[in-house]
Amino acid sequence: MNQQSLSAFLWSVADLLRGDYKQSDYGKVILPFTVLRRLDCVLEPTKDAVIAEYDDKFNAGLNPEPFVRRKAGHSFFNTSRLDMKKLMGDQDHIRENLFAYIQGFSTDVRDVFERFEFHTQIERLAKSGLLYRVTEKFAGIDLHPDKVDNHQMGLVFEELIRKFAEISNETAGEHFTPREVIRLMVNLIFVEDDDVLSRPGVVRTLYDPTAGTGGMLSIAGEYLAEHNPDARLTVHGQELNPESYAICKADMLIKGQDVSNIAFGNTLSEDGHPNEQFDYMLSNPPFGVEWKKVEKEVRKEHAQDGFNGRFGPGLPRVSDGSMLFLLHLIAKMRTAKDGGSRFGIVLNGSPLFTGGAGSGESEIRRYVIENDLLEAIVGMPTDMFYNTGISTYLWIVSNRKPAARKGKVQLIDASGFWQKMRKSLGSKRKELSDAHIERITRLFGEFVEWKDDDKPICRIFNNEDFGYRTITVERPLRDEQGNIVLGQKGKQKGKPQPDSSLRDTENVPLSEDVNAYFKREVLPHAPDAWIDPDKTKVGYEIPFNRHFYVFKPPRPLDVIDAELKQTTDRILEMIKGLTA
Repeated sequence: MNQQSLSAFLWSVADLLRGDYKQSDYGKVILPFTVLRRLDCVLEPTKDAVIAEYDDKFNAGLNPEPFVRRKAGHSFFNTSRLDMKKLMGDQDHIRENLFAYIQGFSTDVRDVFERFEFHTQIERLAKSGLLYRVTEKFAGIDLHPDKVDNHQMGLVFEELIRKFAEISNETAGEHFTPREVIRLMVNLIFVEDDDVLSRPGVVRTLYDPTAGTGGMLSIAGEYLAEHNPDARLTVHGQELNPESYAICKADMLIKGQDVSNIAFGNTLSEDGHPNEQFDYMLSNPPFGVEWKKVEKEVRKEHAQDGFNGRFGPGLPRVSDGSMLFLLHLIAKMRTAKDGGSRFGIVLNGSPLFTGGAGSGESEIRRYVIENDLLEAIVGMPTDMFYNTGISTYLWIVSNRKPAARKGKVQLIDASGFWQKMRKSLGSKRKELSDAHIERITRLFGEFVEWKDDDKPICRIFNNEDFGYRTITVERPLRDEQGNIVLGQKGKQKGKPQPDSSLRDTENVPLSEDVNAYFKREVLPHAPDAWIDPDKTKVGYEIPFNRHFYVFKPPRPLDVIDAELKQTTDRILEMIKGLTA
């Protein structure tokens, strides 16, 4: 059975649900039943041997779990004597027997069904008189790996996830990243490592701290499978939303991944993978969402652990926690001597420039840039995501930059690379074509400046180009006669005292000498001014749009006048026609 036929069959179950279920709730039934039938088929060949082994070890007073797991040949098992075919033999007790069958699974699998709240759907289907018919439908399809391999099954499951996410697109953006955006991100984190990734038997780790339904983990796996079938990618993730977590874990189960690597909970307050580092990472954290709920835990880690924890460089304002995920990923990077890491993260415009010198946001940018971690930022088109139309930016961060990139940051303006979707999905009205993805990937990989019709598309900067010093410019306090007030004691004795009402600040680029700037820009206008060196702060910002702005001079006045005259003459002619 090919992927299209299989997807069509699973989707046809919706016909049974129509009327009793809202369309947006179909996934709550179809997804867990698909997982159940797949696992049922996977375990079928070893079913009898597993039950015999369980009875033997249980009667011997031993913990049967490790023995049963080995006998099953998978990371999961089921010790119930029931299976989906046997469930069909007792229509009157389908509800009780289905519960008993699910209870026979190993802990990780039971956790998936609990997070799906599958028991609630079983009760609902039973009350609607649909439980036996839906179960029968799934029991009648063969999802054994001999018929549908892991890769094909994964594609089917992803297609179902995507369909259900699109149906309920009012919340899809919280847990679902558009597939073409993920493909671009995967390309960007892997493209410089093609030589390494093509080696036989290579094993790499990938992590997503905001895993949603697992799309980023899945597409990264697909990329590696296409480029090197012998490579192995072990995936790790964490997700806060119970249903998304269940889908992600189910997807990993279906693909033969170790589901114990998918943690549940809030990544910022309870790290599900403490003390672990990864080769690659991807994340699309929530935009502009406050972190007040986890503020106590985050501030405690920042104060107690400093740079030994995740949030040493600084904390952003409570109204937007996206930069905390940036710091979390940096903390999860393998050290350079152990091979280093690269990750991609989707952020809105705020982390580029919010916060002046010394603020938490600026200190985080300073840490990233001064440690030469920022490889590139790609400006994306608006209207790319399901729940927001704002501008977004892909940050590519690495502690193993190639020699040509050291000390440099690449900015790519891809805001014009898009095509209109045939049908809008929530706020998503635009999409990237394969050609767009290929072009952005090539611009990143070639690492050279590029223009289109004199408009810059790709620019390369030195790290220090984004840094500046904020200097405090003081002016003297004067008495009523206009005389400068001098200090009377201590270190200030005999020195002019500053007038706080005349105090000002200036931002001086890091690449420029402060005294030279002061003499040129300040003293000609305020000869009595001086710099207070104790108040100087270093800041960093990335004014992305400014670097791609192209000034278009206004048209000559005589051309504008001529156009205005043509318009007024035409209006006068129309008025004459009305009055004639």
